[in-house]
Amino acid sequence: MDARLTNRPILVGGTSDRGVVAACSYETRGYGVHSGMSMKLAKQLCPEAVVIRGNAGIYSKHSDEVTEIIKQETPLFEKSSIDEFYADLSGTDRFYGCYKLATAIRKKIIDETGLPISFGLSTNKVVSKIATGEAKPNSQLMISEGTEKLFIAPLSIKKIPQVGDKTYQTLRHLGIKRIHTIQEMPEE
Repeated sequence: MDARLTNRPILVGGTSDRGVVAACSYETRGYGVHSGMSMKLAKQLCPEAVVIRGNAGIYSKHSDEVTEIIKQETPLFEKSSIDEFYADLSGTDRFYGCYKLATAIRKKIIDETGLPISFGLSTNKVVSKIATGEAKPNSQLMISEGTEKLFIAPLSIKKIPQVGDKTYQTLRHLGIKRIHTIQEMPEE
């Protein structure tokens, strides 16, 4: 990793205007940049961003390192993408404590790989994914059982996994901006 790029706006992807943003740093997101947008638009929105060509080999190597640590430390896990995992820590509360175990695993990954790692801990995948997003960059967040609804209520509907731009715009046009609005609707 290049320390000169720390805290700088970074775009990863094709370097030509026809390229696509494969990933972007948090510093670029405040300008409206996100993965999947054209590199041309991303550079217009954040002209000071440094553009780096992606290197799948390096990403795979780091992903394999993280996978190996998680495999060693957790009883059951699912790898859902190159940089996203779900670990089932059910039953570990009796011996170690879920939060304590997750914190130890996160520390081990950071210590051994130097990668920033965030996690969200809850009773289900959806809330865990949302909590991880809220913990980023490089932090952790636990949502206790029974508080899931309260945790997600004030958040933007954009935080719901699988809500893309079209669905987001449709819901916004209906006056739905926050998750609590959906929670308050009748189930009919």
